[in-house]
Amino acid sequence: MKTVILLAALLLPLSLFAQSPGGVTDPVDLINPLMGTASKPSLSNGNTYPAIALPWGMNFWTPQTGKMGNGWQYTYEVDKILGFKQTHQPSPWMNDYGMFSIFPETGKLILDEGKRASWFSHKAEIAKPYYYSVYLADYDVTTEITPTERSASFRFTFPKSDSSHILIDAFDKGSYVKIIPGEQKIVGYSTKNSGAVTENFKNYFVIYIDKPFELAAAWHDKQTVDGKLEYTGDHAGAVISFKTKKGEQVHLRVASSFISIEQAEINLKRELANDSFEVTKQKAKATWNKTLSRLNVEGGAIDQTRTFYSCLYRMLFFPNKMYEVDANGKNIHYSPYNGKILPGYLFAGTGFWDTFRALYPFLNLVYPSINKEMQEGLINDYKEGGWLPEWSSPGYADCMIGNNSASVVAEAYLKGMRGYDIKTLYEALKHGANNEGPNAAGRRGVQYYNTLGYVPYDVKINENAARTLEYAYDDFAIYQLGKALGRPAAEIDIYKKRSQNYRNLYDKQTGLMRGKNKDGSFETPFNPFKWGDAFTEGNSWHYSWGVFHDIQGLINLMGDKQQFVAKLDSVFTLPPVFDDSYYGTVIHEIREMQIANMGQYAHGNQPIQHMIYLYNFAGEPWKTQYWARETMNKLYKATPDGYCGDEDNGQTSAWYVFSAMGFYPVTPASDQYVLGAPLFKKLTINLENGKTITINAANNSAENKYVNSLQVNGKPYNFNWLSHKALLEGADLNFDMSATPNKQRGIDKAAVPYSMSNEK
Repeated sequence: MKTVILLAALLLPLSLFAQSPGGVTDPVDLINPLMGTASKPSLSNGNTYPAIALPWGMNFWTPQTGKMGNGWQYTYEVDKILGFKQTHQPSPWMNDYGMFSIFPETGKLILDEGKRASWFSHKAEIAKPYYYSVYLADYDVTTEITPTERSASFRFTFPKSDSSHILIDAFDKGSYVKIIPGEQKIVGYSTKNSGAVTENFKNYFVIYIDKPFELAAAWHDKQTVDGKLEYTGDHAGAVISFKTKKGEQVHLRVASSFISIEQAEINLKRELANDSFEVTKQKAKATWNKTLSRLNVEGGAIDQTRTFYSCLYRMLFFPNKMYEVDANGKNIHYSPYNGKILPGYLFAGTGFWDTFRALYPFLNLVYPSINKEMQEGLINDYKEGGWLPEWSSPGYADCMIGNNSASVVAEAYLKGMRGYDIKTLYEALKHGANNEGPNAAGRRGVQYYNTLGYVPYDVKINENAARTLEYAYDDFAIYQLGKALGRPAAEIDIYKKRSQNYRNLYDKQTGLMRGKNKDGSFETPFNPFKWGDAFTEGNSWHYSWGVFHDIQGLINLMGDKQQFVAKLDSVFTLPPVFDDSYYGTVIHEIREMQIANMGQYAHGNQPIQHMIYLYNFAGEPWKTQYWARETMNKLYKATPDGYCGDEDNGQTSAWYVFSAMGFYPVTPASDQYVLGAPLFKKLTINLENGKTITINAANNSAENKYVNSLQVNGKPYNFNWLSHKALLEGADLNFDMSATPNKQRGIDKAAVPYSMSNEK
């Protein structure tokens, strides 16, 4: 009997998070916002931070363990917290903009961020998307935070103290604070940024405290400014002090705006109103659960379910809202391109080089209404800055390659989005495709690409082969959009022709993509294991698969399906050797490939993430099923070291979520998804249009990872792809899973997914 009772007690904690017969009832509480936070510049396990925010919110909050200006603002291994920071940071490599922090203290006032930092323990830390709590041991203070889109509530629980303090740090590089004791209010702004803004950039804030101030002072750098309640300078801050009783709670209501202090007040009143901390927390939790419930999983292990929803959480932040709602209910925004306050939507904080692959396809399927807003935001990007961004942070960031805004724009329209100015966006695509713009906008090397059919290796344009391959796919996207818009053949056929430019870099001798010189000769010497140089954060083994729109054309170049499959297999069987001479050091992406024990497969970076799904084009779909499951099992977990490289604004998470669903968008600017194998026994997608996609795999298990057969809407289905348009009508997918591969299913010529070369 004692054994039974003990066993029941041990199982009880798991049951609290168990899935009900109808699936997960409280998905937000399965999320671990600390997934991926055990990272550093030399080795990324995600390079994430715990974002306490609402989906696509304008502001996020995070505990700050890194010093002011450090992109690694929260790192799991660090033992001290020095502030609670409002952040807009898309990644540590991009760093942050418009940040400020809040911090409680007791005892002697310490302004210096290095000295004020308090010890904390993850054992006394609660991190949820809608709520964060931590005990600051050096001050005996518990901090709690709960967010709205543009504001937040704080609750500090103080000990008995004659000297309790709240510090506001507006950071360096130009900031302002003003304390208004009669209103128990602090206002100010931060101008700190990482570029990609105009000179008049400011993030304004307003803070209300529900306890009268006994002492108050502005401070500058590390010193209070005697008798001053207002300060403008390089590094401004504010401090208020009071006595507290044991267990006394002090509440802060905080909001910010990129427009003005007055607009910050409007944001606060609209979003927080008179809500208590607990009401705000429950509203935030309800918002998360409603957003997450578009996907409902059943029948997986608890760790798989936690990983699934933790990945989904990461997919629902970027690009985040830069627009605000004025006193008249109109959408307005600060423009990082011209510094003006203008009407309409604006979003920021994403790199299309990463997110065109799976994040935007996911939005088009599951959350199309937010992507419609994002498309309208792109129109404003173009009107205000003259270009579509390729990396926005919040304006044009000079980072990464490609012209992948073409895919993001074209895909949205091709997958049914309407009700916005697509003609202006189409003009923006043509402009970007034929001109070289500032800060990674447009196409670097476009004159060579449009005349030679490739960007040469020997003309001092870095990552030239990668640029050529991505431009070719981007041209395909423009061609598809132009065709859908009924544009004349004389206008769009040039993009159709250029979409085949990938062929110009295929080297028959090595069977791989290779940089080519201006005179038509290939780069020599050539090392397919050399990272960078002709490629971007990868080598030829990674980029040789980057023909998203024409895999059949690539198969033809490589000889036949058997040779193509052998080449795919080689990625996993080759040793993880590398040549880092271009960088002069082992960059973290190289190290992540090396330690994964998957050969040359570098899932921690984006260029090769679609490669696993290419077996479907060559008659061996069971290998896709095997490697997709293997990658999900090995490289993802809802733990601080739970990613295998940079998470990158939802893209690496989107690979997991799509793969768990059982399909993946190899060619985003097409109607098709390529089949893999589902991870759960059941997964339900609740579409915005009221229809439902049900993915059943009743006999799914760790052993049964192969698809024996598939029925769609009750009928046998032998294709290796699914139609987006058909899925939007609602669908029942019934997978019969097995422990051994069915090598007869999906091998017919008619089963292969879309390739441009197969168009009639």
